[in-house]
Amino acid sequence: KKKKKKRKPWPRPILHAAGLMTALIVRAWMRTLDYRVAFYDRSVDPQLGYGGPRIYIFWHENILIPLHLRGHCHLAMLLSQHIDADILARVALHMGFDCVRGSTYQGGAKALWQLFDRSRCQHLTITPDGPRGPRRHMALGPIYLASRLRLPLVAMGFGSDRPWRVNSWDKFAIPRPFSRARVVVGPPMMLPTDLDRGQLEACRGRVEQLMNDLTTEAEAWAAAGTNKAGEVVVRPGPAAA
Repeated sequence: KKKKKKRKPWPRPILHAAGLMTALIVRAWMRTLDYRVAFYDRSVDPQLGYGGPRIYIFWHENILIPLHLRGHCHLAMLLSQHIDADILARVALHMGFDCVRGSTYQGGAKALWQLFDRSRCQHLTITPDGPRGPRRHMALGPIYLASRLRLPLVAMGFGSDRPWRVNSWDKFAIPRPFSRARVVVGPPMMLPTDLDRGQLEACRGRVEQLMNDLTTEAEAWAAAGTNKAGEVVVRPGPAAA
C-alpha cells in the first residue's frame, strides 16, 4: 500500500498572520451575537475569579462561543498536535487562551504532564470528543484528569439559532450574525480519586449524557428565543482581579 504523504507544517510567518487575521474575523463576527447564560451555580464562571482551578468541557463543534466569551480568564485549552489545529492554536492565543498541544493519538503523555502543571494555577478546558470524534462522544481523559487532579468538572452546553454547519466530522457550528447564542452551564462535579477502570467508564457515560442534555437544552432555548428564569446577559472580558 502506498504511504499517505505527510503534510508539511505551515511556514511560521504565514501561520502567525493567518492566526491573527482569523482571530480578528472571529471576534468581529461573534461580537454581533446576543449571549445569554443559565448557570446551575454562578460561582463557576471563570470571569468572576472565584474558587480554585476547574476543568471545563464542551463539544468541539461549539468552540467559537467560549473562545469569544472567556478569553483572558486564566484558561489553558487542550488542542491536538495535528496540522489542522495549528491555526486554531494561534487563534486561541490571540483571543486570550493558553494552549497545551496533544491528544490520545499524538503527544498524549507530554500533554498530560503539561495539564498537571497548568492545573496548579489555571483552569483547564477540553473538548472531549476531539480531535477525531465520534461527534458528541466523550473520551475518558477529562474524567481521569478530574479524578486524579481532584479538580471540579464543569460541563457546558452551547446552542445558537439556526447555525450554519460545516461538512466535518463534528458538524462544526458557525453562528449566524446577529443571532441568539445560549449557554447552559452545569454544576461543578467532584469525582472520587480512587476510581478503577470500570468506575471511570461509568462516570464517563453519565457525564457524556449530561453534556448532551445541556447541549440539547441550550439549542432549544436558542431556537425558541424565550426567556429563562435566572438567565444572565454575558459579555467577553478579563477575569476579575
